Amino acid sequence: MERNYTTQMDAARKGIVTPELKTVAEKEHMTVENLMPLVAEGKVVIPANKLHTCINPEGVGSMLRTKINVNLGVSRDCKDYDIEMQKVLSAVNMGAEAIMDLSSHGNTQPFRQKLTHECPAMIGTVPVYDSVIHYQRDLATLSAKDFIDVVRLHAQDGVDFVTLHCGITRKTIDQIRKHKRKMNIVSRG
Repeated sequence: MERNYTTQMDAARKGIVTPELKTVAEKEHMTVENLMPLVAEGKVVIPANKLHTCINPEGVGSMLRTKINVNLGVSRDCKDYDIEMQKVLSAVNMGAEAIMDLSSHGNTQPFRQKLTHECPAMIGTVPVYDSVIHYQRDLATLSAKDFIDVVRLHAQDGVDFVTLHCGITRKTIDQIRKHKRKMNIVSRG
């Protein structure tokens, strides 16, 4: 089946009822006719990367149920993908609709790919964390292209949504360059 849309919003604006839109409408006890304009206007999003083939789609936004998000990920303290995956499956079994992968150590891609191949929940990431790991350099030395390339990599791995830290200004970057951080990541979650 050919997709003549790029995103759920694009489909809604074109009047295309996607399988994801139908599923979300059913879950939210709404008609497709009531949900579609909310998606078209950006009042509701359906994070559903076409490469996340096992996703059980959810809607997030105006007039919808609150969703449960669980933060986890591979770190210096827990490097075991299998243990993190057990946490993921437990979270989903307890009703989590979204998993936020905050992996901050080692090669994060295999775990991210495992998530998008085995976890039905929406998968989110924080690419700025991974950019430091991916390039094995300080944040202050990364270019905009470096960062965008990591965002692209996450999308190619099937991630449904990302958190972007857009409050970073030139002044912030200057401060980061002047004052060495004790750790690359100051807070998570």
